[in-house]
Amino acid sequence: MTHDDSHPHPFTPKLEFAFTVAIELTPPIWVEPSSQGATRAGVWAASGTFEGPRIKGRVVPMSGGDFPLVRPNGLIDFDARYFLEADDGTPIYLQSRGYRWAEGDAMDKMARNEPVEPHEYYMRVSPKFDVPEGPHDWLAKHIFIGVAEKIPKANRIHYFMVL
Repeated sequence: MTHDDSHPHPFTPKLEFAFTVAIELTPPIWVEPSSQGATRAGVWAASGTFEGPRIKGRVVPMSGGDFPLVRPNGLIDFDARYFLEADDGTPIYLQSRGYRWAEGDAMDKMARNEPVEPHEYYMRVSPKFDVPEGPHDWLAKHIFIGVAEKIPKANRIHYFMVL
C-alpha cells in the first residue's frame, strides 16, 4: 500500500497550542560521572509563570526541578517534575521527559548560558499532568508535546495538545 504525500494520513494528529511555561532555573548541581557512567545534574525550578488561551498561573517556586542525565555523546535526557498553580489556586503536578541535542557548537554555547537560535538545536519534551477534577482536568485527559526554548539561565516551553 502506498501513501500519497499530497493527502495527509487519516490519523495524522492535529496540534492545538495549550500554554507556554517560562521557568527561571537555579545553577545546577553536578554528579560527574554518575554511577550510570554519564553525568547527572539537578536543576531546580526557582520561579516562573505559564499562560495560554485556557489557563494561566505560576510555577510553584522550588517545588521540584529537572534531573537530567547527560550521555557521553552530549545528548541531554530530561526528567523534570515540579508543580504549577493556576490563577484559581488549582495545583497541577507536571512530569516531563525529553531530549536536547545539537550539532556543532550550540551545546557548548548553551552550557555557557549564551543565546542560541531555535534552528541550532533540538529540545522536545513529553509531559503528563496530574490535576484535580474540575476546570483544568483537560490537562489529564490529553497527550501533549512541548517544544522547548533554551534561554540563558532559563527555559521556555511551548506546550501543544495532541487532538
